Amino acid sequence: MSISAVGYDHPDAQRLIAEVQEEYVQRYGGPDASPMDPLEFRPPQGLFLVGYLGREPVAMGGWRRHDDGHPQTSWAAPVAEVKRMYVTAGERGRGYARAMLARLEDTAREAGARWLLLETGSRQPEAVALYQSCGYQPVPPFGHYADRPLAIHLGKDLLTAQARHAAAG
Repeated sequence: MSISAVGYDHPDAQRLIAEVQEEYVQRYGGPDASPMDPLEFRPPQGLFLVGYLGREPVAMGGWRRHDDGHPQTSWAAPVAEVKRMYVTAGERGRGYARAMLARLEDTAREAGARWLLLETGSRQPEAVALYQSCGYQPVPPFGHYADRPLAIHLGKDLLTAQARHAAAG
């Protein structure tokens, strides 16, 4: 899979976003209502990536910075949040989500983020398992779903993880 930076409003990104929203409808009864502004995913404040097999978009993910003074996430400053991680149904189980997440971590770290946070849900056990296997741990609730019972909030200290990886390598 090749991974390319695109705008959040790029046609391939929009196609995959529509697919993941339909999956949220199936799993939760409605789409993700988190406020999204395509400008949040433009460097240096964010990034949006699409993974391709040939010319076919099969995976996506992005990150956006949070204001260092944001009351729910200031403890993790400088912090970025993962949004719209998704792999098409026919391409799951091939490591594409793990590759996308690794690229998001690397680019967020390079852009100065110390922590990478995310919201997911209990009706996405495969996503929770992926994040946990990649070193994400429970963090205080934040964001649009901070008070929702199905929400799971996870985070990873990117600098500590990088230091551990360097020491092990």
